[in-house]
Amino acid sequence: MSTLGVTVETLTRPEPAEHLRLGRAGEELAVRHVRSLGLVVLSRNWRCRDGELDLVATDGALLIVFEVKTRSGDGFGLPAEAVTPEKQARIRRCAHRWLREFRVGWCPIRFDVIAIVWPGGARPRLRHLPGAF
Repeated sequence: MSTLGVTVETLTRPEPAEHLRLGRAGEELAVRHVRSLGLVVLSRNWRCRDGELDLVATDGALLIVFEVKTRSGDGFGLPAEAVTPEKQARIRRCAHRWLREFRVGWCPIRFDVIAIVWPGGARPRLRHLPGAF
């Protein structure tokens, strides 16, 4: 025990929560899927004061903003159901900030959802919803 009253063990960083590991694994799967479509990933986990964009990609003519939702099951609803109208509005605001920050002029934008259900020990099921909102 140190003079601060804490042990070295209490100062070590805790392991990431299971839902965070699941989310990261889902985003990696989503990136592979997006690239398999021939899209170029421009940004991952881009943050601004309004929130975060999971993935931003392009086919050279269209900018596609992806919201990735991963769940281990459907006990709390399907992953895509978590993309509420409020979340959609936040993603749109972030997308406009992204365009300004990277000095991209007007271009067509599409908002897609990639919904992944990945039960422990089973294969993930990915559903891509182009133009979801």
